[in-house]
Amino acid sequence: MNTEDRLAAARRYAAYFEALSPETLPDLDRYVTKEVHFRDPFNDFIGRPLMERAFRHMFDLLDDVRFEVHDLACSDRAAYLRWSMIYRRKQGSEQCIEGMSEILLADDGRVQMHIDHWDAAGQLYERLPVLGGLLRLVRRRLQVD
Repeated sequence: MNTEDRLAAARRYAAYFEALSPETLPDLDRYVTKEVHFRDPFNDFIGRPLMERAFRHMFDLLDDVRFEVHDLACSDRAAYLRWSMIYRRKQGSEQCIEGMSEILLADDGRVQMHIDHWDAAGQLYERLPVLGGLLRLVRRRLQVD
């Protein structure tokens, strides 16, 4: 796969990622390999069915989930997506998580590895009532004055 093909494949995946919904989950086969490796702060597994299950779980837990891809970059074999995940907790206010996905593409242009990088402590856990206070205290103690 040449650079132009890799960039086109990464753009197709980014567009799918932005359109991701419970209704588009069955289309995942067109964008990822059967043995895709997926990792985020909560999951680390191999297999398209597990990836679909993880996304379905996210949609079950949260309302109005959408991804916005802000930047896309490619190297010789990988692509990088900088994104925002905007969502609403059940009967809650809108929240936003900023992150980056490292995408490794197979020769056929489908994703064979999707690794999400984002700060779960600062963007999620610190928003929780009891745990958040503890984490903010730890962060203050560790930061440089």
